[in-house]
Amino acid sequence: MDLFNNLALGFGVAFTFQNLIYAFIGCLLGTLIGVLPGIGPVATIAMLLPATYALPPIAALIMLAGIYYGAQYGGSTTAILVNLPGESSSVVTVIDGYQMARKGRAGPALAAAGLGSFFAGCIGTLILAAFAVPLTEVAFKFGPAEYFSLMILGLIGAVVLASGSLLKAVAMIVLGLLLGLVGTDVNSGVARFSFD
Repeated sequence: MDLFNNLALGFGVAFTFQNLIYAFIGCLLGTLIGVLPGIGPVATIAMLLPATYALPPIAALIMLAGIYYGAQYGGSTTAILVNLPGESSSVVTVIDGYQMARKGRAGPALAAAGLGSFFAGCIGTLILAAFAVPLTEVAFKFGPAEYFSLMILGLIGAVVLASGSLLKAVAMIVLGLLLGLVGTDVNSGVARFSFD
């Protein structure tokens, strides 16, 4: 029941006129910059972050969320119209969207991409809100052994998914591990293998 109370409180704050204006401005700016190929949502937020410094914290977060979702949609716009995905998540949109645009159906393709991203974002946010508490309880139980097991699972998955020579795949994984072990440890801040 706590989830529904929190969602109702969040909707009550987000659906005020002022916050809806900030969301609209964020979506518009995010879409305009997200249309540029190679500039994804993260770079768009980094460029437009100074625009939120003077805003209240809630309005700034709403505007940043609008910028992120607008940039996601902007990447699919170039994928449909120009056959050039604006980011890696829009690569699949090129397959059908550009073919529809070539047949003169760019409008329905853009509408399908927009509606699809809207409903997927809403459903994904609700699922994330519903499972956030149980997932955090599981995450707090993770220790060094579980993290090591996840790392080994990822390495084995990389070897299995690698096409071509098994020896090359293992060599690239070992090289990546060697490069990843050098430098400052993220958790403790200790320099590893820096030979100072």
